[in-house]
Amino acid sequence: MQPSYQMADLWETLVDAGAADECLVAGQVRHTRDSLDRAANRIGHALTARGIRAGDPVGIYARNRAEYVESMLGCWKIAARPININWRYVADELRYVVADAELKALIVERSYLQVLDEIADDLSGLLTTLVLDDGTPVAASRLPTERFSDAVSGASPERGFDVERTSDDIYMIYTGGTTGMPKGVMWRHEDFFYGCVMGGNPMAPITRPEEIAGHVNPTYQLDALVLGQLMHGSGQWLTLITLYSGNRAIIYTDRHFSPEHVLDLVERERPQTIGLVGDAMARPIAEAAIAEADRWDLSALVTIGNGGAMLTASVKDQFRQVLPNIIIADSFGASETGAGGSDLNQGVSERGPAFTSDGRTAVLDPETLEPVPPGSPEPGMLARRGHIPTGYWKDPAKTEATFRTDRHGVRWVLPGDFALVDDDGRVVLLGRGSGCINSGGEKIFPEEVEASIRAHPDVLDAIVVGLPDERFGERVVAMVTLRDEASELALDDLQSHCRTMIAGYKVPRDLLVGEAPRTNVGKPDYAAAKRIATGRLSV
Repeated sequence: MQPSYQMADLWETLVDAGAADECLVAGQVRHTRDSLDRAANRIGHALTARGIRAGDPVGIYARNRAEYVESMLGCWKIAARPININWRYVADELRYVVADAELKALIVERSYLQVLDEIADDLSGLLTTLVLDDGTPVAASRLPTERFSDAVSGASPERGFDVERTSDDIYMIYTGGTTGMPKGVMWRHEDFFYGCVMGGNPMAPITRPEEIAGHVNPTYQLDALVLGQLMHGSGQWLTLITLYSGNRAIIYTDRHFSPEHVLDLVERERPQTIGLVGDAMARPIAEAAIAEADRWDLSALVTIGNGGAMLTASVKDQFRQVLPNIIIADSFGASETGAGGSDLNQGVSERGPAFTSDGRTAVLDPETLEPVPPGSPEPGMLARRGHIPTGYWKDPAKTEATFRTDRHGVRWVLPGDFALVDDDGRVVLLGRGSGCINSGGEKIFPEEVEASIRAHPDVLDAIVVGLPDERFGERVVAMVTLRDEASELALDDLQSHCRTMIAGYKVPRDLLVGEAPRTNVGKPDYAAAKRIATGRLSV
């Protein structure tokens, strides 16, 4: 078979070159390349036996665990599409994604069967639902289900898949859209491998598929402790970069975040890098390390990698108190762009977060698609060329608006971020025109939160903004106009209401009751709302 950049083909080439090396640690599970490959084969055969075919979408609805990685590889083995499902979703959000992705199968943790039961009438298209044990009691479900462990234990651990796999197979990841509804971003496997998995090695990407075999003995040892969630691109991509570069990925599997346990893992597993997601995760780790400076041996750490929400200077200074020689790498990326660039140790400017482009990221005039010159006071749109997605799943209009071709015939993706280019050529991020709120690495779109607030019987109008938050980067603040017959609205009442409609991380953390400001044409005045909220709240 002709070598290809299909993710399973690349993986199998790497396994055949060095099967015995440990590559994945997730809780109590420790995998060599061979054992991980055999686990993925079982999943591929189990899905095939239940009717899943090439191109079929398979939802993975679970927290971090070994089976998440096994299932992704197992889907790629049969050229199916693993689909990330945010485990924080409530029923309406889940219903939308299941329908939009046209899921044919679900691999789900038992904890989430209750939410699935709420939308069981909308799941008639599923061919199989495989349930992962997670310690919760077995209970009756409206869905026909099968234990994941039973399904895979009876399947073959060998390869032998009767399917054509090519570089053009599609990797799809769901992300938030500018209206707040999730969007499926489609990547060819070859573009995904270079754009998101860094060509198997960020410092020396391979140039031919067969070269991946050379990664069994990596030149640079860079085992990674992955703290991000595998349901997000940042967690998936760091895990895959680590696996395909021949290193070892250690997945954080605790259901609740513990900075002490993170540091325990660093001491026990001795990774060379940690993958963080913003201050919300980084600050507690740094503070724990400072508070008990002699408790942990952190000498194996060489770098701290961060993505999703850039670290503040104060948090970086905290890390340097206990790790004075550490390299801190802030990275920028998105589901539509892949890895867009990074900045070592700096990552800030007077205007906002900043990073150094890798040469394929630029700031363009949104009308002409010409580059914004360094030092220009006029912002442009962040854009990326080269290995980029084919577009959005089932959304040609948004694809046309986001993926554009300049007068030189170069195709760019412009995901919606405004940016400047400073005098040194660094890209300075200004944010999304939609007012997207980034809280702990999660993107929250005001329009979606506002819709849930307005559904409260006492609410006439609502505007949502983000204000600075020391731990999470930003927090959600709601400005609410009450109906005439309502005298008051308590924050906990509003939060309880919103949690029935949107995920918990989107729920407002502050409430201001008064007049929600609007412009003279009736549109939300976000600038005024932010000024008012800043003046009334201690930040």
